[in-house]
Amino acid sequence: MTVTSASHKPVLSIGDRVFSRSAVFAGSMILVTLAAVAIFLIVRSLPAFVATDKSASLLTSNFWAYVGPLVFGTIWAATLALVVALPLAIGIALFISHYAPRKLAQVLGYIVDLLAAVPSVVFGLWGIGVLAPAIQPVYVWLNENLGWIPFFSGTVTGTGRTILTASLVLAVMILPIMTAICREVFLQAPALHEEAALALGATRWEMIRLAVLPFGRPGIVSAAMLGLGRALGETMAVAMVLSATGMVTFNLLTSENPSTIAANIALKFPEAYGENINVLIATGLILFIVTFLVNAVARWIISRRAEFSGSN
Repeated sequence: MTVTSASHKPVLSIGDRVFSRSAVFAGSMILVTLAAVAIFLIVRSLPAFVATDKSASLLTSNFWAYVGPLVFGTIWAATLALVVALPLAIGIALFISHYAPRKLAQVLGYIVDLLAAVPSVVFGLWGIGVLAPAIQPVYVWLNENLGWIPFFSGTVTGTGRTILTASLVLAVMILPIMTAICREVFLQAPALHEEAALALGATRWEMIRLAVLPFGRPGIVSAAMLGLGRALGETMAVAMVLSATGMVTFNLLTSENPSTIAANIALKFPEAYGENINVLIATGLILFIVTFLVNAVARWIISRRAEFSGSN
């Protein structure tokens, strides 16, 4: 309860003060934790950037040549996963929010929420044991019929453990959380706008295209960037599924595949020593920066969209 004194200054109760200070403390801890992680990565990464000792390992002396393919593989795999998952997430969210019967929509909503809780190692096992063998004949067909497209050219691997398979596993992993966010945003679309569109003779799809999707565009961007952030940092599933050679290539069906930063750290850190540890931590710093930039761009897009909507 708030009491106003004679000087018109609000006097907060004990509960209000405790809650206010707890909220400030919780928000501050986020910044403190982020700063601590950044400082740790920067300090431990310095030897990898400034090493001049002739006895330094080949990995350290050629750091940028080493990390370049990893950055490419990380962005390439995450982009492929986002391209596959985003249209599916929007379609599933629209079906749950505007097409499915109420009982079916509730069941599907629970299933989507449960999929978000599946551990990444389970997805990795599924990718190795089920997806890779099942999709390998599809790769052969793509190579035989669409081999003139650079993405599908080259010699098809016999295992199916390619960058495309890893990206499909990532797409399945980020699909639930993207779907959940899009679904909640679409359910918040103003009912009056939807009813007005229908009253003017619009079909259900036209109503969605004119009233729901424009309203939900900031939420779609948020879902996409959140899914992209998880795909960029995913470790175990990619490390288990991908048969990486560390090459920079856009071929999706061959045995020559780029690796990702997170998977490379997970695979090589147990055997690393000395300056090699600093190199791996430096790649983690680069992944940290890339993820931070992705989220910053997402916030900028959403804020610009909000300003544009407000001006109209």
